[in-house]
Amino acid sequence: MASLERNNRILLDLVRQPGNNICADCGVPEPDWASYTLGIFVCLNCSGMHRNLPDVSKMKSIRLDHWEDSLVEFMQERGNCAAKAIFEKCVPAFFYQPQQKDCIVLKDQWIRAKYERREFTGENNYYQQVYSSDLFETTLWKKGKDNKQFLKRSFLLSQKDFTLRYFIKGDSKVPKAVISVNDLNAVFQPEKVGHAHGLQISYLQDKRMRNLFVYHENGKVIVSLFNALRATRLAYLRRKHPTLQDNDLIPQLTRHCLKEGYMEKTGPTQREPFKKRWFTLCSMDRKLLYFKTPLDATELGAVFIGTESHGYSASESSSGSKSTRGGRRHCGISLQTPDRQFVFLCEQEQEQREWLEAFRKVISQPMTPEDYASKTLTLHPIQGRHKKCG
Repeated sequence: MASLERNNRILLDLVRQPGNNICADCGVPEPDWASYTLGIFVCLNCSGMHRNLPDVSKMKSIRLDHWEDSLVEFMQERGNCAAKAIFEKCVPAFFYQPQQKDCIVLKDQWIRAKYERREFTGENNYYQQVYSSDLFETTLWKKGKDNKQFLKRSFLLSQKDFTLRYFIKGDSKVPKAVISVNDLNAVFQPEKVGHAHGLQISYLQDKRMRNLFVYHENGKVIVSLFNALRATRLAYLRRKHPTLQDNDLIPQLTRHCLKEGYMEKTGPTQREPFKKRWFTLCSMDRKLLYFKTPLDATELGAVFIGTESHGYSASESSSGSKSTRGGRRHCGISLQTPDRQFVFLCEQEQEQREWLEAFRKVISQPMTPEDYASKTLTLHPIQGRHKKCG
């Protein structure tokens, strides 16, 4: 009993040390589990993924399980920092390292890449060559533009000309689309796509945002494509901005939206009926896009959001906050631009607060030269592109 209490006390002391006090794989504070074969401390969620690698990683609770002296000694010798020096020795700059809020497939493949495939130990550079190869080819299930059906399509990513092509048939010579990586973004959207490995690829087509929704049954394949896209984007940005450091370029490789969800919108006179639409706000390009549904292929409208000094502001809308429609109270938001005032309605006060916080975050960010260029390309009237569609 004395030995058991002593070992538990040692483990609790170890997990409070810098490096050990966050999950070795996703960075969550106060991990409660440990891999006694790898010598790392991890959170509950990541421990479940480690259990899928029984030949590599074996788990114990640092609070509930019995620990032999030899295992505790190994944890003292290793720890998260020492393990990181081994298993993350050669992580490429472009490789996405998931955090707590990222989807399961990203975290699962990060763990597998580190410990099962040992991609970053420096033992070999096979996988880095795959991600950074001149051509990366795969077959994905892609959602149809005008229906919900997913069909197999061939995708070809090229670092030679910095494009992503996709083909309707595997033996097709002519691609259905040629997408420049200059305007490309990719983000995992499992809930939206309806598949655990769902990926949303977005790009500009005729100055409008176009979305592709794809997935692959194999998590390794879809995450490899994601990192290959990031590698290609980094190569492109290095050529475009030769004086910038990688630390300046990495945040631009792929970008999460700041906020997305349903709101209701009205027209420019604010006398038109409110219609429920799906909105997406990105802080990187300062644009609010709207779609009829989350799985629309093409945006219906866009608003550029500048700074307060340029005449932009966001506030609660007194008229909207008093609105009760369909037996429910709606919470209003007023987005003021130099050209017009936009009024949106949210069903919940929490949603209203989150949208206001997101708008104000974008407005508070200084504009870059790229933002000024983007502003000239953005059609301001959110109602004007497709009046029939609203």
